[in-house]
Amino acid sequence: MPYDDSVPPTRRARPLLLAAALAALCLTTVAGCGGSPDTTDGVGADASPSATPTAPASPASPSPSPAEPLPRGPLTGRTVVIDPGHNPRNREHTKEINEKVDIGTGRKECDTTGTSTDAGYPEARFTLDVSHRLRELLQAQGARVQLTHDEDRPFGPCIDERARIGNEAKADAVVSVHADGSAVGNRGFHVILPAAVKGGGADTSKIVKSSADLGARIAGHFVRTTGSAPSNYIGGGTGLDTRNDLGGLNLSTVPKVFVECGNMRDPKDAALLISASWRQKAAQGMADGIADHLKG
Repeated sequence: MPYDDSVPPTRRARPLLLAAALAALCLTTVAGCGGSPDTTDGVGADASPSATPTAPASPASPSPSPAEPLPRGPLTGRTVVIDPGHNPRNREHTKEINEKVDIGTGRKECDTTGTSTDAGYPEARFTLDVSHRLRELLQAQGARVQLTHDEDRPFGPCIDERARIGNEAKADAVVSVHADGSAVGNRGFHVILPAAVKGGGADTSKIVKSSADLGARIAGHFVRTTGSAPSNYIGGGTGLDTRNDLGGLNLSTVPKVFVECGNMRDPKDAALLISASWRQKAAQGMADGIADHLKG
């Protein structure tokens, strides 16, 4: 079942400058942009309710307590919100997550369960693990980091609340972490950018350009750090995709992107996603892209 989407995604042409930026970064990587290594506000197929993870998630990295100052670094004074896609307990609350919420241009389900590998490693576990790693890397550079959830609630948050958390934090950047649930043979990562949307409570006019820069920088560093190629089925080889149907982007008033780290339903991509060492690389690539954007 599709993530948070009740209608097919609308694709938009990628600005040439984004493709050029990604191409330039690809040239700096040893692996290049070829070779090995879904989305809505949760994108991909539903995981089976009985599925259990086959890859252990690493322990959550504790956030510094309010009394514990962050280390000073290049991101001191900056705020980053990390949005781990889905919630491992969503499957226990299907009625609640199926309730529709306003996304400005329409209504969509509060959230979904997300996808999983064929062996049963859930996307929601993957996103939390990568988000913890990403938080630690950003905090080490002095950033104030907030997660939209940390498996500390029975379900959700809903997609409108996820956007609101970033807005209320006045975040300098928000990154929603996901993994796709596409067909076998569809491989690689892609970064979803907000389209120009205005309607109801949605108005992305002030964040389209900055979000595009954030997304392009993450895509370039993700290639360089993980060795994974941009998606071979979305984004025309750029690793960038623009959508106007995602509430988490439509309702954002701060720069925000979604990162689909790979396709959980392809066995080759799945082998990467269940690897703790690869997940650390994925987090590093995102952290480097975020830092590059904030320092640029």
